[in-house]
Amino acid sequence: MSTDPLVLRNARLPGSDELTDVEIVDGTVTRLGFLGGEGAGGSAAESIDLGERWLIPGLWDNHVHFTQWAQIARRLDVSTAGSAQATARIVAGRIPLLAPGETLIGFGFRDGLWPDTPGRAVLDAVSGTVPVVLVSGDLHSVWLNSAALSARGLGDHPTGLLREEDAFDVERALDAVPDAISDTWADEAARVAAARGVVGIVDLEMVWNLDVWRRRIAAGADSLRVEFGIYTEHLERAVAAGLRSGAVIAETRGLLSVGPYKVITDGSLNTRTAYCFDDYPGLTGDDAHGVLSVAPDDLLRWMRLASESGIRPAVHAIGDRANRIALDAFETLGCAGSIEHAQLLSLTDVDRFAALGVVASVQPEHAVDDRDVADRYWAGRTDRAFMLASLLRAGARLALGSDAPVAPLDPWIGIAAAVGRTRDGRESWHPEQGVSRQAALAASARGRHRIAVGDPADLAVCETDPFVASLDDLRRMPVAATLLGGRFTHRAL
Repeated sequence: MSTDPLVLRNARLPGSDELTDVEIVDGTVTRLGFLGGEGAGGSAAESIDLGERWLIPGLWDNHVHFTQWAQIARRLDVSTAGSAQATARIVAGRIPLLAPGETLIGFGFRDGLWPDTPGRAVLDAVSGTVPVVLVSGDLHSVWLNSAALSARGLGDHPTGLLREEDAFDVERALDAVPDAISDTWADEAARVAAARGVVGIVDLEMVWNLDVWRRRIAAGADSLRVEFGIYTEHLERAVAAGLRSGAVIAETRGLLSVGPYKVITDGSLNTRTAYCFDDYPGLTGDDAHGVLSVAPDDLLRWMRLASESGIRPAVHAIGDRANRIALDAFETLGCAGSIEHAQLLSLTDVDRFAALGVVASVQPEHAVDDRDVADRYWAGRTDRAFMLASLLRAGARLALGSDAPVAPLDPWIGIAAAVGRTRDGRESWHPEQGVSRQAALAASARGRHRIAVGDPADLAVCETDPFVASLDDLRRMPVAATLLGGRFTHRAL
């Protein structure tokens, strides 16, 4: 994807007040320094004055469910509810506004600290015959009323609260929006992301994403680079097609690449299904430790098929026991990859990430969102939760993401959370696990915290120096421009 030559003048690099010019040729940074009247083909090159703003590598969100993120603005927000009854009141307020036959879809409930229990009867009391489906903020459970249960052939379900794979089945059905509408929403969401300095995403939507993104790019979507994930149900298809992680898909203008093989081994903290060595307080029975979604032997079998076929494994593991199982699998196979989330770790497992070449693909805003529920359900263990600084000290590579729609697709929010581990004026939660601004930026920019000659011209222009900005300024960082391969995808200069 070639672009016209370009010179960016009067830029500052993070941590410095010294001005520099940047020459871009064929989508690559070719020179840095004072260029005077020369550079990029001389007078034929476009020259843009950055006005002494800060120029940084473009940002990536390394864990996104992009179609769900694009749909989220069209769903009822129930994230502020502090109880099942409060959620029902929000639902009751929306019911009269629905068209006949419409299903009410909501998102964002988190019942881990609620004083009451979500159940079908609570929703039935305010919804009548209108189907209601509420998706939890962590995507690992859904809450349905009787009308929605009956419509899905689940009328005999005792509670209406479905977890893990049963919840994912419902969520996949909710995503069945006509392609033209879904693609329009996705294009809007991509442009918003570009306005926050984002140049690329790893899309881990639970579909055959190759066809989805080929279609979108063919229709003109060009705001982001996309690496698409592959799930177990599609792995053999991907292998048969010869897909390999990192390979660029033909006829997508270099925008679409093959991402990792994603496998989910356990649940989540808020749903109390993350697989842990210790029981969850108040739970008994087979699931008192959480839920192991894939048996270790099956995990090895699928990871082996992926890695031997050139597809990098990305293993969802949140609880400390699930992380141990995932690391054991990487060690047995001798392959590299990533663990997605890595929220609770045993101390003896921290060093293994670097030793095994396993990337810790983490979502720092989850630590801010989940601190109170972690203090309750992982009491006495939260010094081992979201161990970003410990992983870095051990030599592990971090890759930051949002898990959108679980958290907003905005890397600056994640960067601020990684540095300060706080929000809304609260005291920092386990500040010893905070990382430097440089480390957080590098983990959001494919390992780069400053641009260099030879880099792709995937760049963002900031109004504030990210190396010295306050936490509040980091979180809301104004982005004046974003370039993808030397082409503007956002420009407010």
